Amino acid sequence: MTETRNASGQKILIVEDDEGLAGLLADEITDAGYKARSVDSAENAMDVLQDWEPDLVVSDLRLPGASGLDLLEKVVAMHVPPAFIVITAFGTISQAVQALKSGADDFLTKPLDLEHFMHRVERSLETRQLRQEVERFRQIFEFEHFHGMYGQSRSMRILFDQILQMAPAGGPVLIVGESGTGKELVARAVHAESDRRDGPFVAVNCAGIPEHLMESEFFGHTAGAFTGASKSRQGLFQEAHGGTLLLDEIAEMPLALQAKLLRILQDGKIRPIGGNLEKQVDVRILAATNQDLEEEVSKGVFRQDLFYRLETFTLSIPPLRHRAEDIELLAGRLLKRFATQMGRQIQGFTDDALWLLQQYFFPGNVRELQNAVERAVTFCRGSRIRPGDLPARIRTCVKSRDSGFDFTPAPQGINGGLPTLAEVEKQYINHVLEKVDGNKKKAADILGVARRTLYRRLE
Repeated sequence: MTETRNASGQKILIVEDDEGLAGLLADEITDAGYKARSVDSAENAMDVLQDWEPDLVVSDLRLPGASGLDLLEKVVAMHVPPAFIVITAFGTISQAVQALKSGADDFLTKPLDLEHFMHRVERSLETRQLRQEVERFRQIFEFEHFHGMYGQSRSMRILFDQILQMAPAGGPVLIVGESGTGKELVARAVHAESDRRDGPFVAVNCAGIPEHLMESEFFGHTAGAFTGASKSRQGLFQEAHGGTLLLDEIAEMPLALQAKLLRILQDGKIRPIGGNLEKQVDVRILAATNQDLEEEVSKGVFRQDLFYRLETFTLSIPPLRHRAEDIELLAGRLLKRFATQMGRQIQGFTDDALWLLQQYFFPGNVRELQNAVERAVTFCRGSRIRPGDLPARIRTCVKSRDSGFDFTPAPQGINGGLPTLAEVEKQYINHVLEKVDGNKKKAADILGVARRTLYRRLE
């Protein structure tokens, strides 16, 4: 087996038992700026494909052992199949038709014209790239479900697209979002879309581990390393070797451990407590937080260098209140799940109940919506969930159905529970700002005031 390397990212596997032709094609491919690797049988090709993911396979039809068509059948069944070109010295129309029907991108006969061959190589790679782009946009724009996340809003489609772009990159990813937005779901989606999808996914909540046990949990320890360590134990980094490690609530990690994490990100080495030798680990780090890490850096409780290392790729999850158009879809999915679990025959929500959900602020985000729907299914006595089935905190806002604006009552005993004019003005300004995603110019136009007046009112 021979291999050549170049700076280009695209890789081509040549499967040809004629050593001279294989070398010639590898030279042409390398000269054109691609990486080339060659093997002499379909069996050897499948071995290579276990740990090397080419963008294109060029295979002879007649090979010792399994044929090129046998190899094609295996390749098209891969999670992300490469393009495939069949070459043969004994080509017939029926063979070409069979190869193309089986999933080949092209069929060429020997002797090969090298200029024509390279043109077909470029075309096959371009077609594969276009096919991947189409599939990516199909996932985002046609489907409401993406690795356990539901959403058709623009902000969620952008998030799905960013996951697809960042997942193959391989570097650390910082996932930021309010509590209850689904940061672990995003992390699992990154893992599932990456080259590590077949490796382990390990999630740990940094806030849930006592500080004195953190180092042992992360790096493991040897027998006798400390009182109670009767036997050696591997840590989370070793457990996640070959896969992905999610560090949830990363802002809660002590500074001393942050320094060690930064070193692991740089050289991939850990040292168990009590051990003398360092161990190499192959782990992709994902970090999640609902804190403002820049603010934590300014307070001196989070390392600036670690923050800069993590923020190279950042995924920001929108809060539920910024994607109210997804609430009906999410509530419907949750209703179906809980109704099935409880054996209830509930068809959906009444218009008033759904409208209440869509108007509510949801400070607890999707997790709060999930709890609200579970409660509603539990207490529902009819075929549809009504406002009275929803939690009291959602029902108690006094609302104007015509304007869609919430008039939140003042505390009991003040003004008979009615808001003051200043309170109504403040709430309405915030309501308009929310509807226009914080665009103050648009908000001022809707309110009929100058932008300077709006700024003054906000102050």
